[in-house]
Amino acid sequence: MGCCESIFLTETHPEKVQTQQPPPPYVEPPPSIGPNTTPGDMVSSFSEFSLSDLKAATDNFSSNFIVSESGEKAPNIVYKGRLQNRKWIAVKKFTKVAWPDAKQFVEEASGVGKLRHPRFANLIGYCCDGDERLLVAEFMPNDTLAKHLFHWENQTIEWAMRLRVAYYIAEALEYCTTKGRALYHDLNAYRVLFDEGGDPRLSCFGLMKNSRDGKSYSTNLAYTPPEYLKNGRVTPESVIYSFGTVLLDLLSGKHIPPSHALDLIRGKNIILLMDSHLEGKFSTEDATVVVNLASQCLQYEPRDRPNTEDLVSTLAPLQTKPEVPSYVMLGIEKQEDAAIAPIAPIAPIAPITPQRPLSSMGEACSRIDLTAIHQILIMTHYRDDEGTNELSFQEWTQQMRDMLEARKRGDFAFRDKNFKAAIDCYSQFIDVGTMVSPTVFARRSLCYLLCDQPDAALRDAMQAQCVYPDWPTAFYMQSVALAKLDMQKDAIDMLNEAAALEEKRQRGGR
Repeated sequence: MGCCESIFLTETHPEKVQTQQPPPPYVEPPPSIGPNTTPGDMVSSFSEFSLSDLKAATDNFSSNFIVSESGEKAPNIVYKGRLQNRKWIAVKKFTKVAWPDAKQFVEEASGVGKLRHPRFANLIGYCCDGDERLLVAEFMPNDTLAKHLFHWENQTIEWAMRLRVAYYIAEALEYCTTKGRALYHDLNAYRVLFDEGGDPRLSCFGLMKNSRDGKSYSTNLAYTPPEYLKNGRVTPESVIYSFGTVLLDLLSGKHIPPSHALDLIRGKNIILLMDSHLEGKFSTEDATVVVNLASQCLQYEPRDRPNTEDLVSTLAPLQTKPEVPSYVMLGIEKQEDAAIAPIAPIAPIAPITPQRPLSSMGEACSRIDLTAIHQILIMTHYRDDEGTNELSFQEWTQQMRDMLEARKRGDFAFRDKNFKAAIDCYSQFIDVGTMVSPTVFARRSLCYLLCDQPDAALRDAMQAQCVYPDWPTAFYMQSVALAKLDMQKDAIDMLNEAAALEEKRQRGGR
């Protein structure tokens, strides 16, 4: 601990070789898109796509083309696809239940489609055909900030690149504000994408709610702006709060609850907040600025938070390597033509080899035996949820009873192997947010795995860890999801961490 503290006390600044001038603000270029531009002419125009074109681009919405998905009642799935002109696109697929009014969907999409900025993965079109509701955006080939921060395979993101991500996203939010669209829904590390040159961009999908009347936040209760919990409405100040959670991700390299981070900040334990994988290679002065900015963004009262102009002006002077391309700092190869990038083949999933003896749960996870995991979770039931919720008498409302009834229905569906129904029921329980249950997250994670949705499974397993940080099952479920995502090194690391936690529990821990 003494060595860690000395990093801050000595005020070394390995990122600062010389004083840099802040980069000039982005100036929007004049529009160059003609009224008759079609998808085949220019992929960055905004157009109406036919359903047949999008089916052809995505191989009839093949599961092999899915890049992310959400398992709510009305699932919103994102596919990648290739147009006839060889350009790659991202297609977000809604259902009629989400947007029953076709006119309203088109008007909302058209409003988002008017925005054009290099800090966005821009919306380039929509499709509204019968019951189908689809958005079409520029495709970003270099994954999400979440993957680069939480599940990196080659190298972690260096400090200067993290500052660039924060600055670019702040610029994107400031642009939205100036264009009268200050509401961005569910800003998180999964919404930040990297283009073919490694530059961070904000997904345009967050400018549109998941449905006409749907929730604006899908994250865990711990990461949701407090005012949204009160009235269910997202405001410009709510977006600033969510930006603060992204700053925490960039600082720590982990998805940690804001309340925990604020406790560290108030206790001046900033070093405990910083990502150990940076190995001290960051400017302490700049880190303090970012920590203070995150703390301001996460203030309980919306009026106490900064605005988007403040974000940009605070982060601009911290850009110390403007001449270094983003792909260099990310440690990736620049893709000269993302339009013709091949689809990576799906590799066979190999068992995970641990470093130490495993429990029956560990053995099942190392073999990626989903059937065995299912049986173990049924037998364990909710034994590990003790102490995660303390409810007053007043909280036992009709809503609470309805929520527990939804969980009960989910348990029946889970036991009967009706995994899609279990996802729906568990989602009803989670969305209310009055109670948090690591077991429900673990069960829904397994349901997602059995429905071939490893991204969603990984998110749930991570949420289980947030609720119960030392729970081996949460780590085991993450290891299986990572293996399904062909991230073997991370899967092995997570499996070993779970086994270590189990060993600790056997020696007397919880």
